[in-house]
Amino acid sequence: MKDEEFVFVKPDEIEKESFRIIGEELEEQGIELKKKQEPYIKRCIHTSADFSYALTLTFSKKAIKTLEGLLKEGALVICDTNMALAGINKTALKRLGCEAHCFMADERIREMAHKEGITRAAASMQAASKLDGRKIFVIGNAPTALIELDRLHRDEGFDPDFIIGVPVGFVNVVYAKEQIIKSDIPYIVNRGRKGGSNIAACLVNAALYNVENRQL
Repeated sequence: MKDEEFVFVKPDEIEKESFRIIGEELEEQGIELKKKQEPYIKRCIHTSADFSYALTLTFSKKAIKTLEGLLKEGALVICDTNMALAGINKTALKRLGCEAHCFMADERIREMAHKEGITRAAASMQAASKLDGRKIFVIGNAPTALIELDRLHRDEGFDPDFIIGVPVGFVNVVYAKEQIIKSDIPYIVNRGRKGGSNIAACLVNAALYNVENRQL
């Protein structure tokens, strides 16, 4: 990697300059993004400095329209980690009448997981599936959450309204993501091992910013 010289950028222009650089480097690599997917992919790259998201971030048919429509309807946002929950723009959520939740630290979830011999992430998905209202599941850490959502969908007739499936790791991560891709559930999934709670949150934020920009 070549050495870089210091360039002064005003604080309120740093993000804009970052996205300019991302666009420039994508062009140099010969990567052309679909217009509707571009804000999502670029925000993942901005969050991670990893350009592989331009090749691995995968969208179901009409994924963006579905996700943004759910946010405009005030859907619940269910996270598998408090880190993902913390990274989502709560002010923007509130303006759209949405709420975000994570049940991982709930004592009842711990007890359910212990009793059933499952992970707390899986138990959280079981609990969330019983909530009223339309639901967006935001999974950045636990492949068992995706596996449980797929099981609930296939075996119990539960229909998640949308899944952001970007868990990171090595055990059952690729399998879990591919199960969601093979289902009929609307999704944004990052194929392969990469992802994380920060990526999960940034995808929600990309949708929030898109909705707010259109409203403005």
